[in-house]
Amino acid sequence: MAFGGFSKEANTAPMAEINMVPMIDVMLVLLVIFILTAPLLTHAVKVDLPQTSSSENRTQAERIEIALTPDSGIFWNGEKLDMDGLDQRLQAAGAAIKDPASAPEINLRADKTTPYDAVAKVLAAASRAHLGKIAFVSEPAK
Repeated sequence: MAFGGFSKEANTAPMAEINMVPMIDVMLVLLVIFILTAPLLTHAVKVDLPQTSSSENRTQAERIEIALTPDSGIFWNGEKLDMDGLDQRLQAAGAAIKDPASAPEINLRADKTTPYDAVAKVLAAASRAHLGKIAFVSEPAK
């Protein structure tokens, strides 16, 4: 298989260059395609919105602080409870929800030596009460 030109000489060397023209042609065709299709991908509707001055209407969701001690003690906003009391309070908080967006957020503060069993029981009780907003509170690393 010869890679040479059309010259009649027998001692011509094979061509050792890559032909870049086809790759440049493909690149330019793709560039034109992208330039033409990019404006079609934006689905924004131009609307002149009225200018008003008002404050943002943000309602703060209720926060429930649950703390777990290493000996599996449970505290609801600083008040010591047993597991049955926690279950009752979570059920009451879940029943009071009128809108899912206004569901209370549970901030769970567990000591690093608290058994995982105690944390799992609190999570299961919150799940049974249909309270899904749960935040695990920790301290930043120094």
